Amino acid sequence: MVQDAAGWPRVAVFGAGAVGCWYGAQLAKAGAPVVLIGRPAHVEAIRRDGLRVDSAAGRETVAIGADASPEALRGAGLVLLCVKSNDTAEAARTIAPRLDPGAIVLSMQNGVDNVQRAREAAGLDPVAAVVYVGASMGGPGRVVHAGRGELVIGELPGAADPDPARTAQVAEAFRRAGVACEVSPDVRAALWTQLVVNVAYNAVSALAGARYGAIVGDAGALALQRDLIAECAAVARADGVPLAPLSELIDTVRAVGHAMTGATSSTEQVLARGRPTEIDALNGTVVRRGDALGVPVPVNRALHALVRLRERSARP
Repeated sequence: MVQDAAGWPRVAVFGAGAVGCWYGAQLAKAGAPVVLIGRPAHVEAIRRDGLRVDSAAGRETVAIGADASPEALRGAGLVLLCVKSNDTAEAARTIAPRLDPGAIVLSMQNGVDNVQRAREAAGLDPVAAVVYVGASMGGPGRVVHAGRGELVIGELPGAADPDPARTAQVAEAFRRAGVACEVSPDVRAALWTQLVVNVAYNAVSALAGARYGAIVGDAGALALQRDLIAECAAVARADGVPLAPLSELIDTVRAVGHAMTGATSSTEQVLARGRPTEIDALNGTVVRRGDALGVPVPVNRALHALVRLRERSARP
């Protein structure tokens, strides 16, 4: 990964939504050269006014590059892949011919199979990242941070040329920017644990229009979450992924809700805008893998179907 005189790689964020903007802002504030690649209206707002970041600490404006063309990927040493899971294959095909030799792609996406999708679509071999952040877009050029921000990264099995130096370089860049970044020897467990969290919140928040604080404060919602978590954990274990005991997973899920009481799920946010969700990569993954492995998943199946129905009804 090529670095400048100050030791920073040039960073390109492909998919400048809430996750890409927040992490891009942290790197840019620390001195890394960063370009956000996103929709024209978003790019125009950032070029005109800078990237506005709202958080509990107040509002700040971050000077950061922005471009609507994928040609801005050229010259990047680190590419943060932040598109929706549904768009992974197309994004991989767009990125691949524009990567410099030695460039590292980091998949910062929901779901557990985005690295595999990128491998199959374009021969890319991203590093996998588990993203623990509550963030949403408050309009063009504005990201709202609700809490957290740490990362867990690692190589997934099946890498064509696994290189421990890749993950070390990526982790060092984020740590310099003040972002906690752990390198995991088995990132599959972290990915599935995060899927457990997403399965427990995304569809519930979207269907109920509820923030995380309301969910963890409701006995019925907590019982529903327990069933969702138990099904997801059973599928993971049947798939050979070692997870913590059920009681620990439930504690992890509830801790997220208490830490981000004002957050809503990404599924709720995109439904509100009438756009396609990532529910197929969340509860849908549990359904598909459960069916393939013979694990019953009736609660995840029901919520997946309901979100898909609402998704179709919400589209213009």
